[in-house]
Amino acid sequence: MATTNTFRITAQCIDLLKQTILPQTLEIENGIITRITPATDEACTTFLLPGFIDAHVHVESSLLIPSEFARMAVVHGTVGTISDPHEIANVLGVFGVEYMLRNAAKVPFHFFFGAPSCVPATVFETAGDTIGPEGVEYLLKRPDIWYLAEVMNYPGVLNGDPDMLAKIAAAKRCGKPVDGHAPGLRGEEAMRYASAGITTDHECFTLEEALDKIKAGMFIQIREGSAARNFDALHTLLGSHPENVMLCSDDKHPDNLLEGHINVQVKRALALGYNLFDVLRAASWNVKQHYNLPVGMLQLGDAADFIEIDSIENFNILGTWIQGEQVAAHGKTNIHHHQEVPENRFHSRTVSTDEIFLQAQEGHLRVIEALEGQLITRELHLPARCNAEANVVSQPDQDILKIVVVNRYHDAPPAVSFIKNLGLKKGAIASTVSHDSHNIIAAGCSDEEIVRAINLLMISQGGLCALDQDEEHVLALPVAGLMSNDDGWEVARRYIHLDAFVKEKLGSPLRAPFMTLSFMALLVIPQLKLSDKGLFDGSTFRFTSNWAE
Repeated sequence: MATTNTFRITAQCIDLLKQTILPQTLEIENGIITRITPATDEACTTFLLPGFIDAHVHVESSLLIPSEFARMAVVHGTVGTISDPHEIANVLGVFGVEYMLRNAAKVPFHFFFGAPSCVPATVFETAGDTIGPEGVEYLLKRPDIWYLAEVMNYPGVLNGDPDMLAKIAAAKRCGKPVDGHAPGLRGEEAMRYASAGITTDHECFTLEEALDKIKAGMFIQIREGSAARNFDALHTLLGSHPENVMLCSDDKHPDNLLEGHINVQVKRALALGYNLFDVLRAASWNVKQHYNLPVGMLQLGDAADFIEIDSIENFNILGTWIQGEQVAAHGKTNIHHHQEVPENRFHSRTVSTDEIFLQAQEGHLRVIEALEGQLITRELHLPARCNAEANVVSQPDQDILKIVVVNRYHDAPPAVSFIKNLGLKKGAIASTVSHDSHNIIAAGCSDEEIVRAINLLMISQGGLCALDQDEEHVLALPVAGLMSNDDGWEVARRYIHLDAFVKEKLGSPLRAPFMTLSFMALLVIPQLKLSDKGLFDGSTFRFTSNWAE
């Protein structure tokens, strides 16, 4: 990836290690900073600083393959990502991880992939493949795998699950850190979870939870993604515990990636008055140190990985360099597009309305309550509405919609439940991006529209879909049913059009309706979720009935 380019650049250089800002000239040869000399203030009208590193992200959630993600991210000053490929791994197993590695190697960008620890995430859902302890160790022994990715099965850790502990032990043998995922875990249980060797967490949604985990010795990754947004709850850690904090996005849809990346959190933190060096260390140095990354920090002998901004106050990204190559300039990417051959695992069939019939029973309906900006949900008990055939149906006027998950890997009966707060007034939406097993998930105002949306995705073998009686829109995702291999800006344009249709025509008030829908199948985050096998209570980690007393 290093170039034979030799050049000089003069600017005010922000040194995070010495905590200084000095006018300097950098000399770069073959991608390495070979000399740093003083310069005059008059020659320095811009600022240089280390490039940003996203401390935890699933590239697949951008709906883009890695090379396209990189093309868009460098525009915002991102030079690297700690990337968990467990989305594609749940569809294609180890082969899917290797697919990401091969594509990522084609572009000048620092992708630091992990070995997925939970494929599938739980035994309560159907994934396309599995990765056991042997597969995890195989990946961890590779030099291009940097860590054990988020250990979502925190009950398994606390209860001594042999497979989970074997994966953590493999990471320790390979000398690689272990990422965590334990929403809501506090006190003694957080201590026990961390003591197993788990070093980070990006799921904190309250400051008290984050402080408990810092006390347990963990690093907190402040997340600001397309659906889960925890910056407002956690940003005070940048002032109180700057050495224990990193910045991450976790899941970033293409429309949001078009607007910005880690730079957005940096600007928000600076606007709140936090120390410049503390904020920039959370966006780069802390990540580099924790994961032992070969990313430059504007030091003599470092790789020339840095960004240029107009001023600390405005923080507009003027250029991004990775190993001495200028990969972005003035809002334009210099990385070339790479077309990939799609790989997928998908069993197509036609689903009928008879398959999503839910027989009325006595008692109240157990309903998933989606929460804006959160991955957690609540459990509601609400009156059911039935048609003449005693089929429980959606209540758009009460914002209670039928939600369905269909196994995309082989024939199986769909799972049916109900959800509140999607806000659709008409129509239906569906997606094959449904964490983490990525079966088809759909919700809508009528059984007929739900089934139409599901069957459109059966035809395309993966993607996002939204429709009403008059219109149908599908964004195809041929790579594992998760990603497009098209130009990132074009994918973002199509996603924006689809998102606008859901909000303006179907009525959803959510910031990211498709991202919110996708997490309604993520069983490892409480409280109520829906897998292809049924309604699941994440607080007790067992299936539950659609009916409550």
